[in-house]
Parts: sequence; structure tokens; C-alpha cells
Amino acid sequence: MRKRDILTPFGITLGFIMIMLAILSKGGTQGFTSFMDIASIFVVIGGLVASLLINFKTEQIKLTGKVIKEAFHQKDQRLKELIDMFIRLAERARREGILALENEMDEVDDAFIRKGVLLAVDGIEPEVINDIMNAEITAMEERHHRGRVILEKAGEYAPAWGMIGTLVGLVLMLNSLTDPATLGPNMAVALLTTLYGTVMANLVFIPMANKLASKTEEEMFIKQIIIEGVIGVQSGQNPRILEEKLGAFLSNDTKEEAEEKAAFSGESVNEA
Repeated sequence: MRKRDILTPFGITLGFIMIMLAILSKGGTQGFTSFMDIASIFVVIGGLVASLLINFKTEQIKLTGKVIKEAFHQKDQRLKELIDMFIRLAERARREGILALENEMDEVDDAFIRKGVLLAVDGIEPEVINDIMNAEITAMEERHHRGRVILEKAGEYAPAWGMIGTLVGLVLMLNSLTDPATLGPNMAVALLTTLYGTVMANLVFIPMANKLASKTEEEMFIKQIIIEGVIGVQSGQNPRILEEKLGAFLSNDTKEEAEEKAAFSGESVNEA
């Protein structure tokens, strides 16, 4: 199940608010307006877009919006519930036979789980199932990398275009040293382009790319648990042994939380 990841917009908003408060605390509203320069925005945004258009294919550019959207969403992955599901499947497979699991897959939303269990139902060897599902993980990792590399490159190009804008501003300033009235605006272009490029890279593009990479690692970790669960069910492992095996993937906090819930449920039953 997908849900909104509020930390991404919160972090970006907080970063911009802190920058604005720092400006306002020293120069007030007038100080804030001095940090707005259209020419600097044109240099950084225009140069950044041009670089990305040159660097990537049309198909990759079209994915930019979808990739950015992924940084604002996350999958609600509950490992304990996932492990409990495989224990239940193992118990049913031992009781009724593995073919009985085919109908149960209609209620499972995760396509990766359905694929693995149906391969097991078809009698595919565990080694082959492992190879097929790991190949899918590798393909998923490559797709995710191709998507987030746009943000990674944007994080590289934004500061570079800020420096280009700085050089443009310095050239304009040096060419007009005889006119003191133009020194201020030209210096603003020189400094603000570097500021804009650095902020965009370190507050937006690079953090978002790193978050997407972290989500990919988490998804790969969960899919490895699924593979272990599918192979355990297919090979007819004892549900208790499978529970111990899959439980090794849980963090200590998750294990303690599960134990507390189990103890509470036991107390509730005894009281009843």
C-alpha cells in the first residue's frame, strides 16, 4: 500500500524557510528582495534544463515527473505481517498441499509474491525460482537507477551552472568598472547564481536522489525476504523453522514489539 512521504516536502520546505529567516533576520524585507534576481534564475534553471536535455534521451526526460513523484510517496511495508503471511502459507501447504495456495493468491496485491508462489505451485525447482526472482530484483534495481540518475545529474549540474553564472557576472562587472552604478547588479548575478545552484543541488536534487536510492535498497531487502519465504513454502519447511529463518530479517525493535503484542494478546485471552 502506497502512502504519502511527508518528510520529503517537510524537509524541503523547512530548508527554504530557514534560508528565508536567515535573510530576513539580517536585512528584513528589503534584504529578502535583494536575493531575488531574474537573470540568475535564467542562467541556473535554463542551463540546468539544457544540460539534462543533452545528457538524456527523450524517454528518460519524460520519466522525470514520475521519478520526482516517487520521492513524495512510500510503500507501507510491514515485515511482521509479511512473515506471518508466509507462515500461514507454509501451514496450509503442509496441510492441504502446495496446489491449495493458488486460489489464495487472488487476494494478494503484491505481484512479486504472487509470481513466486505461483512458480512454486507449478513445481519449479527452488534454484530456478531463486534465479528468476533475483533476476527480477536486478532488473528493478536497474530501472530505479535509470530513473534517479536524472536527479543525480541535476545535483551535479546545478552548482556548475551557478559557477557559470558567477563567471558571467564577474565578466560583466569587470567590463563596467568605470560605471559604479552597474557594479552592484552585476555582482548580484555573480553571487546569486552560485547560491541558487548550490541550494537546488543540496536541498532538492541530491537529497531526493539519495532517498530514492534508500527506497530501492529497502525494496530489494523486502524482496529477498519474499524469495526466502517462497522457497521455504515450496520446499515444505516446517512453519516454525520458517518463522525463525524469516525472523532473522527483523530488527530487534520489531521483534520486541511483536513479542509485546503477543504477550498482550495472551493476557487478554486469559482475562477473558
